[in-house]
Amino acid sequence: METIDIAIIGGGPAGLTAALYSARARAKTIVFETALPGGQIITTDHVENYPAFPEGLSGAELGDLMYRQAERFGAEFRTFASVEKIEPSGLDFIVTDSEGAQVLAHAVILSTGAVPRRLGIPGEAEYTGRGVSWCATCDGALFRDKTVAVIGGGDAAVEEALFLTKFAAKVYVIHRRDELRATKCIQERCFENEKIELKWSRVPREVRGEGGKVTGVELTATNGDPDEFLPLDGIFIFVGVEPKSDLVKDLADLDGAGYVKVDHEGRTSYPGLYAAGDVTDSELKQVITAAAGGAASAFEALRYIDERLCSV
Repeated sequence: METIDIAIIGGGPAGLTAALYSARARAKTIVFETALPGGQIITTDHVENYPAFPEGLSGAELGDLMYRQAERFGAEFRTFASVEKIEPSGLDFIVTDSEGAQVLAHAVILSTGAVPRRLGIPGEAEYTGRGVSWCATCDGALFRDKTVAVIGGGDAAVEEALFLTKFAAKVYVIHRRDELRATKCIQERCFENEKIELKWSRVPREVRGEGGKVTGVELTATNGDPDEFLPLDGIFIFVGVEPKSDLVKDLADLDGAGYVKVDHEGRTSYPGLYAAGDVTDSELKQVITAAAGGAASAFEALRYIDERLCSV
């Protein structure tokens, strides 16, 4: 079995930054990523709030730059590799992937992120991929000159609605409250866009379809107004995320929502196990905070390994 210093599970901004810091410190580092490096950020059309890029750049470009920087310093990437188990082995960890291959790591950094939350309403699962989507960047071009709706009221929902106006003839934003949660500058762009119409105080009750395609959504009013059926060609859901923390649920402390509890340096409740990014209980979930968490967790993991070596 191969022995390494640090195994990083997840190749989003947190994992890529952790890989950069650990590999640059000459630690033998392997990053396991189920898809391409970059994480969810690669599905973002435009990132305008990451420092040092005044004109902004696409999420795919940012993810690729982070990946190439970590690789340049010697981080090894195992893409399309799903980790199935993380098991303690003395002071180390055995990391097993979906092919049964194993490595022995002195420390592990969990940066698996989070996945979009489902609504759990009738028709959602049935019409997934047939008009129901969680990625406007991936599927927006399929709805050119069509009518679509975005469900949600946070930054991600409104930004995706704005992106969809590049293709769709009409974009509804359906929100359960009577005001958006998105930051003010994003709200202003939303209100100024003639293609966007807000559906306030509404929650989706059922996705309707015919002939294998979405035809609309049944909406329930939260303010006493009558319920309604909204004809649509597509529905994009952005109502939050769920952390991918199952790998460590029996090792580390989780909060009530399933996020991994960490201190300000990325340490979990289990020695040698660290976490960073959207899988943690941090309040602000942005690329820059994920990167900061990845740097902190790598620094602490390196110190943990060094202290072990010194005590031998």
